Amino acid sequence: MEINYETIGRFAIIALLFIIIFNILAILIGIYNIRRKKILFPKFVLFILYLFYAPLKYIFSTFSMNEQLVDEILVEIQNAVALDKFKKKNDRKILLLPQCLRNSRCRARCDPLYGFVCTGCGQCDIGQICEEAKARDFKVFVIPGGSFVRKIFTEYKPTSCIGVACPVELSESLQKTSMIPAQGVYLANDGCFETKVNVDDIIRKMEQTVLTSTQTILPNAQTDLTNTKNILSSTQTMLPTVPAWANPGDE
Repeated sequence: MEINYETIGRFAIIALLFIIIFNILAILIGIYNIRRKKILFPKFVLFILYLFYAPLKYIFSTFSMNEQLVDEILVEIQNAVALDKFKKKNDRKILLLPQCLRNSRCRARCDPLYGFVCTGCGQCDIGQICEEAKARDFKVFVIPGGSFVRKIFTEYKPTSCIGVACPVELSESLQKTSMIPAQGVYLANDGCFETKVNVDDIIRKMEQTVLTSTQTILPNAQTDLTNTKNILSSTQTMLPTVPAWANPGDE
């Protein structure tokens, strides 16, 4: 059987053109989503960018473009897609912090399950973050590596998660933790050593679940109050009227 290489070549070129078009379209939609704060075709964008993640990063790097743009698009879309479910989770919430946030003089011990146990020495932002997280019912884990994430998910069984990392790590981590609603927060700088994070960004993420919980409780409380008033009114209506002659004070 004779192989028609010309036909195969044509199909290959057409397929390559479609791949290029889909990638360009996914990038453009992703940029639009970030700038306009609107989410269009999220599943399509995520599928294309994750499928051609390595080639896209290579192309961006080759043409001296910001290759982190691919990761930022992935993170922002993942955040938007999971946000509604994330807001509804009010128990077993966790906050994952990278160990690179620690000060170089940190003396915290590393627990085999929970990671580094912050002592609140004040040499980095982790102590403040832990206090803010505790006030909002978030469990904080300062993790040395990805293997700890698997341990935490297995042992602690969280229902929602906030992760702090660089865009590259976040895009990968959010994909791996897609079984629960998660939100990503960028580090302010890279380098894997004494990095920084905007604490207010983390607080805003945590507040999203706190505000939702409060908004849920208030209507329920108002409903209970209304029901109580209705019961009291019904009770008063059912009580028999006391005749005037039976009231000694009227004599």
